[in-house]
Amino acid sequence: MAKSKYEYVKLFEQNLNLLPNTYVVVRIDGRGFHHLSAKYGFEKPNDRRALDLMNAAAAALLKEIPEVSFAYGISDEFSFIFDRPCNLFDRRDSKILTTVVSAFTAYYVHLWPTFFSDKPLSPPMPSFDGRVVQYPSFSNLRDYLSWRQVDCHINNLYNTTFWALVQKGVMGTTEAEEELKGTVAADKNEILFSRFAINYNNEPEQFKKGSVIYRDLRTQYGTNPVTSLDKHIPRSLGSGEGELSKTQREKEKTRRKKASVRLEFTDIIRDDFWETRPHLFPDR
Repeated sequence: MAKSKYEYVKLFEQNLNLLPNTYVVVRIDGRGFHHLSAKYGFEKPNDRRALDLMNAAAAALLKEIPEVSFAYGISDEFSFIFDRPCNLFDRRDSKILTTVVSAFTAYYVHLWPTFFSDKPLSPPMPSFDGRVVQYPSFSNLRDYLSWRQVDCHINNLYNTTFWALVQKGVMGTTEAEEELKGTVAADKNEILFSRFAINYNNEPEQFKKGSVIYRDLRTQYGTNPVTSLDKHIPRSLGSGEGELSKTQREKEKTRRKKASVRLEFTDIIRDDFWETRPHLFPDR
């Protein structure tokens, strides 16, 4: 930037650098998705195409930003996790947050026709907001992910029961809300089974557990024919290479970009998931 008498205005800029040696979580949420889902007629309680679109956009982001190690998504929300050694943008929170939110939004809009070819987008366009949270230990990070997965289960059980009452029980939404007020999980399971012959345990794992997406460094050049999302990932929109260090960082970046991106609908609360994938967050 050229020197001028107006350059003093840069003094008003504030840069907040995230703490070193912490796990960084960027959680994005859809803005006004209640209206968007109504506008495009999303199925209730879950629209698989909408969830698959979220997953594809998240997988594309992992390919776009190799510093992201792991992602977990439910509904119109996704959490992207940067490992502790990450020094992207010198850990400036505004840079990291805006990069993740804008890249995810760009891929969501770009991939929309792949999943909703019969429903072209029109303004107002889908958009997302986000926040940055830091966690000092892997235990804290696991508790965060467990919190989000428990929320997935609670919300999905409620929504499955609510929409069964509305769609199959000929109830209005207000009446269904009253019916479920004060109920616990066992009550909802009983309503589903006794009134609608729905065994909640048989509902799709994607709906009950959310989406787990990660970079599988064990099979760097392989793909999973069932769960690989590579086919939905467009070519890079830009890599931000200037923010990376030199030879070793470049080699690691290449290795991470070549790694296969995996999608699973699985339990991440229990130890099994983490014990069988020690390559995730190896400095835990």
